[in-house]
Amino acid sequence: MQKILLGNTGIQVEGTGFGALPIQRRTLPEAVEILQAAYAGGIRFYDTARAYSDSEEKLGCAFRDVRKDIIIATKTGASTVEEMKRHLEETLRCLQTDYVDIYQLHNPSQVPDADSPLYRQLAAWKAQGVIRHIGLTNHSADNAIAAAQSGLYEVIQFPLSCISAPRDLEVIAACQAHGVGILAMKALAGGLITDASLSYAFLSQYPVVPLWGVQYRHELDNILQLMADPPRLTEAVWEKINALRQELSEDFCRGCGYCLPCPAGIPINNAARMTLLMGRSPWQPYVTPQWQEQMARIENCQHCGACASRCPYHLDTPALLQRNYAQYKQFLKEHHIV
Repeated sequence: MQKILLGNTGIQVEGTGFGALPIQRRTLPEAVEILQAAYAGGIRFYDTARAYSDSEEKLGCAFRDVRKDIIIATKTGASTVEEMKRHLEETLRCLQTDYVDIYQLHNPSQVPDADSPLYRQLAAWKAQGVIRHIGLTNHSADNAIAAAQSGLYEVIQFPLSCISAPRDLEVIAACQAHGVGILAMKALAGGLITDASLSYAFLSQYPVVPLWGVQYRHELDNILQLMADPPRLTEAVWEKINALRQELSEDFCRGCGYCLPCPAGIPINNAARMTLLMGRSPWQPYVTPQWQEQMARIENCQHCGACASRCPYHLDTPALLQRNYAQYKQFLKEHHIV
């Protein structure tokens, strides 16, 4: 099993990491069963967040007896020190622990410097041993690179996959140059990459810990199989990756959801990539009366520009919505779906 050293933290990760956002959609017994199966399969790194509803609580229930045998990374989206103190207190209670291995600032629009109140508090907690390492997550390559170059953050979490743009891959180089550990979120590009082996093989050429979001047991079994028999970056694999890159141009929606909420109630993070979702997975769930109603909300778009202004990938979100809605209506017409 491949071992990855997480920058200068001294943390060594075997194989891969477990992304615990999806388990908030499972019941507590179901989530605990999946988490403990992941542990039994050799996964020792788990990433969660205060914002992931009860994800931290489920991790605490699953791992209270093996806490010192695993690495837990979690996040705070706090904007003030007082809010961050409340977040950490709640996090420790839910995780049933007295420390966090990696505490990450959750996608800040600007990277806090050493003089910011938030960073000073993080440094104080690290000195006390309440948090072991300071990290930051971001969807902006510029912010991620700035954080790596600052010397303040020991771990950076950033979207990386086999279809990452050259600018995104510069984040890896910046982290390597400054001894910063790299966690790869969205290794499946928000579900648009349906063959996990492609991203697994691609990312294996870098000192990156991929975080695979797991909701169902079959998804976990797939990741454990890849860990047991890691795919190689062969010429045939490169051909598949290049074909995928041609299919998914850089202006596709990753489904991160930072565009939300929409004043017109449009589920932008899925509506803006509906054509890709329907083309890369069974389309039947997306043509129900409920989804037709939600897609029709695009007709009520106010063109306020809020979604585009919040998009970390600088997409023309309103244009993407209109394009996907036109293609969606054409699909319904061609398949005689009312």
